[in-house]
Amino acid sequence: MSPTVTASSSLNAARRTADLAALEHHPRVDVLVVGGGVTGAGAALDAASRGLSTVLVERHDLAFGTSRWSSKLVHGGLRYLAKGQLGIAYESARERDVLMRVTAPHLVRPLPMVVPVHRGDSLSKALFVRMGMGAGDLLRALAGTPGGVLPGSRLLNVRQTRRLLPGVARRGLLGGILSFDGQLVDDARLVVGLARTAAREGARIITRCSAESVSADGAVLRDEVTGRIVPVRPRAIVNATGVHADQLDPNVRLRPSRGSHLVLDGASLGGPRAALTVPIDGSVSRFVFALPQPDGRVLAGLTDEPVDGPAPRVPEAPEADVDFLLRQINRALETRLDRSDVLGAFAGLRPLLEGDGHSADLSRGHAVTVAPNGTVTVVGGKLTTYRAMAEQAVDTAVRVRRLSAGPCRTRSLPLVGAAAHEELDAVDAPRRLVARYGTEAADVLAEAGTDSALLVPAVRGITGAELRFGVRHEGAMDAGDLLDRRTRVGLVPAERARAEAAAKEAIDAAG
Repeated sequence: MSPTVTASSSLNAARRTADLAALEHHPRVDVLVVGGGVTGAGAALDAASRGLSTVLVERHDLAFGTSRWSSKLVHGGLRYLAKGQLGIAYESARERDVLMRVTAPHLVRPLPMVVPVHRGDSLSKALFVRMGMGAGDLLRALAGTPGGVLPGSRLLNVRQTRRLLPGVARRGLLGGILSFDGQLVDDARLVVGLARTAAREGARIITRCSAESVSADGAVLRDEVTGRIVPVRPRAIVNATGVHADQLDPNVRLRPSRGSHLVLDGASLGGPRAALTVPIDGSVSRFVFALPQPDGRVLAGLTDEPVDGPAPRVPEAPEADVDFLLRQINRALETRLDRSDVLGAFAGLRPLLEGDGHSADLSRGHAVTVAPNGTVTVVGGKLTTYRAMAEQAVDTAVRVRRLSAGPCRTRSLPLVGAAAHEELDAVDAPRRLVARYGTEAADVLAEAGTDSALLVPAVRGITGAELRFGVRHEGAMDAGDLLDRRTRVGLVPAERARAEAAAKEAIDAAG
């Protein structure tokens, strides 16, 4: 076990170059993590915080894959209760509590969610939903989450339902069923926060670097910027490449599932103050959601369709998914949405473990396996439970490879920018920035220096100061990193085009 290291949390091109050079000169490390999504970043933080010398490599950028295409919910597992998956449900509730109260209270907020009830709806289905919400309250209590963090569920009358969901269909409305869950301000920002915290603990976070091969004797890395080959000799390798895990471990059997979302203007749904939750026809455990976002947008999702063939690096939402989501959401709306209301669409691939039946019925549990060459692969699971997955993966690597390591610390380790809500409330910066950067919000403002133009929004509130912070401290290397992952301007193509010049200017200024 290496001594505890305290380093800067800043990621940038200069640090990347230095880390690659150091790795070339000293290729022996304790742990190599392959994959820069939420599980890989979580594993790098777990390993580094135990005192293990750790390197994370990612072929593209942090949160390039599935981790940026989620519903941005940190949820307690009600769906798993309905299927009798009590262990997964409890794990979800417990990990939600850790995220909301310790790891990232600046990035996660309580989100009210309402299932409207109309005359003619199945009484048994409404009772089932209400019982599920009650079970969710029990899970919250068992996980130790206070009511001040996540309030309990309750019934709403017609007036209360319409106040939270102004766009809900009025005819026959009887009321609603209200519950609360956690919502990330941005899933990609969670991944960046994990990676930067791992860097602060001494990990080397190297993007644009692929693992060409892994074996019992080591790994061969490729710098995707220069093409240079970098052999390394890690004592343990963690494969956290999600839907591409079988490329490093052919023994892994996955059945990816596509989850698509639509990006809508909140005004088209009347400016909802809660998530509209609509049970899918013919199902008691599947729902589509219209999830209000802090920027006034609404994300409508999600589908659950099997994906055949090789998993694409950047999946797309097919027209059939767009039609399906509009059709389901429209069942609960006063004014129907059509294609003209769709500002953008995106899809992510869930790395589900192979099993029998439709992908919607496959378990959201995770698995940690050891390949014949000693590589530890962690697959399955979901964003909410990333920390538990990472802990188990590193535990396995430590045991199998006989590493000397300290105990897991991530259950009590806040990310960069995290603080108690009282401290966050005292940060002298706009609330939008505090919600995205926590205690670092003032540092983001400082990037403007004396140039007040850098504090003028380029699009959707995003300023030049934020873009520069992304390059100098968050590892962004090109305009795509800034617009598609450090900010989420890229979710709406028209807005992405308007922000291109500002992103390129930030790259040039920091170069």
